[in-house]
Amino acid sequence: MSVPAPATAPPGQPKKAATAAWIGSALEYYDFFIYGSAAALIFPKVFFDESDPATATLLSLATFGVAYAARPVGALFLGHFGDKLGRKKIMVFTLILMGLSTFLIGCLPTRAQVGTLAPVLLVLCRVLQGISAAGEQASANSMTLEHAPPHRRGFFTSFTLSGTQGGQLLATLAFIPIAAMPEDQLLSWGWRVPFWLSIAVAVAGYFIRRNLAETPAFEQQTAAEGVVKMPLAILLRHHWADVLRVIAGAVIASVSTIFTVWALAYATSDSVGMSRSSMLWVGALANLAALAAIPLWATLSDRVGRRPVYLIGAVGSAIMMVLYLWAISTGSYPLILLLGIITFGVVYSAANGVWPSFYGEMFSTRVRLSGMAIGTQIGFAVAGFAVTFAAEIAGPDGDDWFSVALFTAALCVPPVIAALSARETHKVPTELLGERTSETAAERATVTA
Repeated sequence: MSVPAPATAPPGQPKKAATAAWIGSALEYYDFFIYGSAAALIFPKVFFDESDPATATLLSLATFGVAYAARPVGALFLGHFGDKLGRKKIMVFTLILMGLSTFLIGCLPTRAQVGTLAPVLLVLCRVLQGISAAGEQASANSMTLEHAPPHRRGFFTSFTLSGTQGGQLLATLAFIPIAAMPEDQLLSWGWRVPFWLSIAVAVAGYFIRRNLAETPAFEQQTAAEGVVKMPLAILLRHHWADVLRVIAGAVIASVSTIFTVWALAYATSDSVGMSRSSMLWVGALANLAALAAIPLWATLSDRVGRRPVYLIGAVGSAIMMVLYLWAISTGSYPLILLLGIITFGVVYSAANGVWPSFYGEMFSTRVRLSGMAIGTQIGFAVAGFAVTFAAEIAGPDGDDWFSVALFTAALCVPPVIAALSARETHKVPTELLGERTSETAAERATVTA
């Protein structure tokens, strides 16, 4: 197999790509995560039947998972066009779609106003959010990985995930003053404000990303072989095992969804009785810690490899989530705060900060966006509905925290298996990532224009 010449990014472009990925992901996931806070605290009373609070909460959490169910569908389309048209176009499109769909949620009528049409419209907007999220991380990860210096791919690709954590932090901070409002104002108009603010996402996304250059690796690949006509054909023929690994690995996101949504609902329930604002501060400080931890873990992976750092995050999260949910059951706020920061801010960040490079390095340039998008979004779909399963497992009173903790730990097993079976790629040159000797030029010609 001939070795292609390395594709070199223009000076300063890696930093520009990483910055665009961070800011764009922060803005996009601000939109995505304010829905999680609202689904746990607000929507059961606004869009569902208040006469049965337990069922209303369960249905509200299910709408949170709907976006994750829509993400694999969005990944098929956005991954396909991202590998055909380039990373930049998908990055701009997804950000605008997320901003508009989130703004519309803030404009929706309530159940009291239009009956069952209200939750139907809510689900539709949530589906649009899911489609947008399906292409965002994969395109931003591909953009940063292909612009990054080979020996610092872990560090530069981690900006996408630290941006995601930044968006989650912004979403949490936005809800802290909202959650402290009087109940009548909160349920009538207060909850809408964070959603209305998202219209700025569409404007900011355009200006942030419109001048970003396409990656040298993508331009080199299309110049040498033409535009990929059917990325899925190459992906499923030569990378199916890696797609399965990414699916299994992406289930690690269940730690995030259960921590962010189910644990919040459990802590503020009558069985524990923590205030909404105090628990939102736990999430805010944990995300603040993650902003520092993610690039540090990613830098470590550039030195020792992706697998060991990822395994620290996956195994450690299984253990720490048991301790965190136990802390909530005790009602001790200092203990909840400490273990929340360690669990989500430090330990989970090891896996969360490394997976952008770990997964992206499994695929060649011609199918990288498709492989990451499809693999991660199927795994994330499991993570999205993990919240609904957790609510069921917690029992009729919603207080069986130990069963939820064991369930979360079990969801960390597939990521461990995926990491143990994967190749170590942190020293592989960017132009050789994902290459297979069985994938000949003649075979590639059948699926390129």
